[in-house]
Amino acid sequence: MALNTVPRKVGILGYGRLGQSLVSHLLTQGPELGLELVFVWNRDPGRMAGSVPPTLQLQNLAALGERHPDLVVEVAHPKIIHESGAEILRYANLLVGSPSALADQATERQLLEASHCWGHAVFVARGALWGTEDIARLDEAGGLQSLRVTMATHPDGFRLEGPLATAHSTGPRTVLYEGPVRGLCPLAPRNSNTMAAAALAAPSLGFDRVIGVLVADFSLKDMHVVDVELSGPPGPKGRSFAVHTHRENPSEPGAVTGSATITTFWSSLLGCCHLPSKPGIHLC
Repeated sequence: MALNTVPRKVGILGYGRLGQSLVSHLLTQGPELGLELVFVWNRDPGRMAGSVPPTLQLQNLAALGERHPDLVVEVAHPKIIHESGAEILRYANLLVGSPSALADQATERQLLEASHCWGHAVFVARGALWGTEDIARLDEAGGLQSLRVTMATHPDGFRLEGPLATAHSTGPRTVLYEGPVRGLCPLAPRNSNTMAAAALAAPSLGFDRVIGVLVADFSLKDMHVVDVELSGPPGPKGRSFAVHTHRENPSEPGAVTGSATITTFWSSLLGCCHLPSKPGIHLC
């Protein structure tokens, strides 16, 4: 069944493993769902050669408005959101696949201003974050006191910058970072998106009070492990509500994105196509 009687036009920014999967889904399943792929852009256009029809290849990101998209999906790099996110909102709703970009307060402010100016929504994919809705509901009800997200994988799965780029594992399992998510996002922009989604799901804590932990584990050659630990305020007898989820996500060796996350992202894309174009930042 189609999502709408009129096809929704979708553009994809990024043609890595996740982008390739989304393009394939849109070309094969999109028409029956009322979705039309109108462009694919990649920082290295040569990567699209032979696999993306030339008519769908967008060479100049600044020209995306000429394709009249209803939704632009970013699965490239946080820099795209920093540099072009606000401009994209002039033309379409935006699904952010790199929510670590929003740890930058200026970027978040620019997106919110552009969203309200042009009447387009900023959707954020939940990615590998398990229990997103539960976290959001608990936070909204005032029942969330602490939130901690630990992401562990083999060192080959990390794309680190700044001081973390030269960090060395001191044993089979090494904690590379432990602290506020806002401080981690610039250092691990492609490995902190789950933590950034948690910060957005819990605005009472936000990027400064949600704790992110990044762990290099040589035993996890084909898996990403995400632990989410949260607690509420103490009750009348001093006991606190607490939840701990443990998610094991199979992945290709050295891959940044786990296999299950790719499936989840397609669901997020379909989900935001059901939602109205309401200004603001919304998890989906």
